Amino acid sequence: MHLEATAHDREAPMHVHRKGQLVVTLRGGVICRTEAGLWMVPAGSGVWVPGHIRHSNEITANGRVALLFIDPEVGGLPDHCASLTLTPLVVELVRHLAERPAAPYQPGDHLHRMVQVLLEELRGMAVSALHLPIPDDPALRHIANALIQNPQDRAPVAEWARRVAMSERSLSRLVARKTAMSFGRWRQQLQIIIALQRLSEGASVQTVAYDLGYESVSAFITMFKSALGKPPARYVADAAL
Repeated sequence: MHLEATAHDREAPMHVHRKGQLVVTLRGGVICRTEAGLWMVPAGSGVWVPGHIRHSNEITANGRVALLFIDPEVGGLPDHCASLTLTPLVVELVRHLAERPAAPYQPGDHLHRMVQVLLEELRGMAVSALHLPIPDDPALRHIANALIQNPQDRAPVAEWARRVAMSERSLSRLVARKTAMSFGRWRQQLQIIIALQRLSEGASVQTVAYDLGYESVSAFITMFKSALGKPPARYVADAAL
């Protein structure tokens, strides 16, 4: 089915399905959240959520998504949440199937063959880097939630260590052990996800840069390009094609 976001109904709260769920962003963007982290899904991409994992989906105000539910017996798909870089073929197949009325299909018929092509394509999709791990450690969950609420907070790691009653060295080691990232890289990953969410909603690059606490737009563009290979305006435009 398709889901249109409105100003008053933009988020599906934490819930769980028996079946796996593929959320494909057709327009705007989606942030999927589980107890283990955040996944950003810009236009033309998707997030895979296996069955029995609690999750929520927040769609940008201008967003449009297609949802596809897949039986847990289907093999070859990730056993964990993942952002997927989708091909135009996969996006169109999902769009087409989502627009069809629900109906059973028989092995070998046209619909069955279409589904098999889609599943085979999905098994080969690349996993993107638009993921922020949120470990179960209380101190790291506190920091992650604080940064989600106030992403422009540019406090150094020493200040964050003071706020959670740890030494700077202990906090740095904890982040590295739990996320395989440095503290700076972990925070940058969150900023990238939030930046993509706001850019997908139509915010300007300048507005997003200042909202994230950057002193200059050029510094934000440099960070974004270094992380994702393209400047922010080009990245969002290419994703929407």
